[in-house]
Amino acid sequence: MAVDVQFSIDRTSPVPLYFQLSQQLEAAIEQGELLPGTLLVNEIDLAGRLGLSRPTVRQAIQALVDKGLLVRRRGVGTQVVHSQVRRPLELSSLYDDLAAAGQRPGTRVIDLGTVPAPPEVAAALGVGEGSEVQRIERLRLTHGDPLAFLRNYLPPGLPAFTRADLESTGLYRLIRAGGVTLHSASQSIGARAATPDEATLLSEPQGAPLLSMRRTAFDDTGRAVEYATHLYRASRYTFELRLLMRS
Repeated sequence: MAVDVQFSIDRTSPVPLYFQLSQQLEAAIEQGELLPGTLLVNEIDLAGRLGLSRPTVRQAIQALVDKGLLVRRRGVGTQVVHSQVRRPLELSSLYDDLAAAGQRPGTRVIDLGTVPAPPEVAAALGVGEGSEVQRIERLRLTHGDPLAFLRNYLPPGLPAFTRADLESTGLYRLIRAGGVTLHSASQSIGARAATPDEATLLSEPQGAPLLSMRRTAFDDTGRAVEYATHLYRASRYTFELRLLMRS
């Protein structure tokens, strides 16, 4: 079923008409007015109502197709795929960020248990190599679609969380509820191609680009309380940074 959204075009503005329409469409998607799966009214009707040429409307829609927010389906029409998640680069929980953005976060726990700490994990958490640490593997979803594969390691001394705990809320909320004050983190961001297993989990083609993130979080005493390696769908997720000029 097609959904109708009201748009306002300012012909006195120096902003190109197609860009005005494109920005308003993108805002409607991000604010949840146009949900994934929604069909747009057709280009001819939209052009006639707004007094725009059909090429102008087509250009606005194509801009969002290029961004991965819309898809043209033969015999169906133009359909909303999803809104891209933009996340500020700070010490926060992905679950909390998604909930605040109205993205309806969900979680599927893939694996949960204790494992011998690999060298990289042991070094990050400050524990002996091979000592037991908690490993948590989850798939984070938005509106029921996979967004990220999360692997977290926790050192001895932190509460043991259940699948039900982890599927009902975010890990940082659980850590804070256990009496730990999260204070700071060191983090690195990269990119790589999806392996066959990762592509299957994230509903992406094999070899699709993924954003990678590694983080070690510390409490207010300086103790490492989490080491994480996360993978995000580059088609649906971006990190946002605020840069200040150094004086």
